[in-house]
Amino acid sequence: MLAFVPSKDTETIAMEFNGKATREDLEKFDKVTQEKFGEKGGFNVYLVVHDFDGASAKAIFEEVKIDVKRWSQYNKLAVVSDKSLLGAMAQFAGYLPGVQAKHFDLDEMEAAWEWIKN
Repeated sequence: MLAFVPSKDTETIAMEFNGKATREDLEKFDKVTQEKFGEKGGFNVYLVVHDFDGASAKAIFEEVKIDVKRWSQYNKLAVVSDKSLLGAMAQFAGYLPGVQAKHFDLDEMEAAWEWIKN
């Protein structure tokens, strides 16, 4: 389940995640980005992942649709978790044009905020 949390930066969407990604989670993310940044505004994502059980097939399909639609708006992606798989996902996202991505361990939350704000 995806939950939005207070952000320490006006250009950053801050979220926490537990469990399995669903289509509804991704639709909620798309709605928030649309409301806050529109179609053209750039933004960062600060994501703390406590537990990740994978994603449903529907969620993966929705994620691809949303990412293609919004990818040009991403500036930075900070993934905070103890899961090495999520670190690899963040590293992969860093290879996409125009997006900086970095993984941080759970004890590095403040360092992740500092990185995303600079």
